[in-house]
Amino acid sequence: MRVYHKAYVYLTCGRKLLVFEQPENPHVGLQVPGGTLDSGESYLHGARREFLEETGLALDLALDHLADQDHVFHMESGELHGLHRRRHFHGALARIPAEEWEHYEMTPSAGGPPILFRLFWLDVFSQQAHEAHNFYEGFGAQLDAVRARVQGTPA
Repeated sequence: MRVYHKAYVYLTCGRKLLVFEQPENPHVGLQVPGGTLDSGESYLHGARREFLEETGLALDLALDHLADQDHVFHMESGELHGLHRRRHFHGALARIPAEEWEHYEMTPSAGGPPILFRLFWLDVFSQQAHEAHNFYEGFGAQLDAVRARVQGTPA
């Protein structure tokens, strides 16, 4: 089985988590910014690079290790099929830069045309955030750890 090394950023502001959906692929659930590492790239550098590519925002803050996850990914076409060795990071902002925006990822790791993302903030204690089926391919698995970190912060 092929192994892909991935890095993701769970960015919060208070109790809100930055997530995105793909308007042109509504069957794909919510995701957090991140993706495949380049050859020789560290997880931390990959997380920052992927975050910028997928959101248009440069991170100028500390990222803490949140969790590691091995996730077997099945795709019918075979692209990115295999074991996704994920490292998740957490960062916190003092204020939200925008409530919602759209951004194109210009260089998808599986190739193909640019992908449109609609980014927005989700309260991690909301009903939507508690329902695992709303998240794509295991991205909701880290939310308990995120909730523990933001518990007691203002909404």
